[in-house]
Amino acid sequence: MIVWLNGTFGAGKTTTANLLKDALPARVFDAEQIGYLLRPIIGDVPCHDFKEWDPWRGLTVQTARQVLDFVGGTLVIPQSVLQRHYWTELMDGFAEAGIPVRAFTLHADREVFEARVEADRDEPTAVRWRLEHRDAYEAALEEWMREATTVLDTTGRTPGEVAALIGRHVGERSG
Repeated sequence: MIVWLNGTFGAGKTTTANLLKDALPARVFDAEQIGYLLRPIIGDVPCHDFKEWDPWRGLTVQTARQVLDFVGGTLVIPQSVLQRHYWTELMDGFAEAGIPVRAFTLHADREVFEARVEADRDEPTAVRWRLEHRDAYEAALEEWMREATTVLDTTGRTPGEVAALIGRHVGERSG
């Protein structure tokens, strides 16, 4: 099974994924690493985001499939995907591979999100970039994410509480 954590950049996906690693238990697959793998190979192909590269989407599906075939269990993938057609391609690929996906969108109201991003000391250079992408996230949330994922309001929750909530959702569906 895959537990996909979607949401805006800086929503707490990676923090939550790391908490889920022990709680579910699961392995964390940071699909951003596929983008880093591809940059030296096809980085001369213009893009604003590596998710635009067809190989990123294909390799994300195939890597998840092969890892699950090899070790079994659950993968948690913390990755923002705001484009519906990329999301559909990924979900269709997992379905074709016979991999069930539980998809969650981590959402906090704008004011709380901005305060969290401003307070983030792990990636201070990403603050502006994260704030500038909030509008694209909100558009995707209204256009398709609410119907394609389970939206979890993280506004008044700690990362541990969010991880516990996801654990309950995953347990309900699989139990």
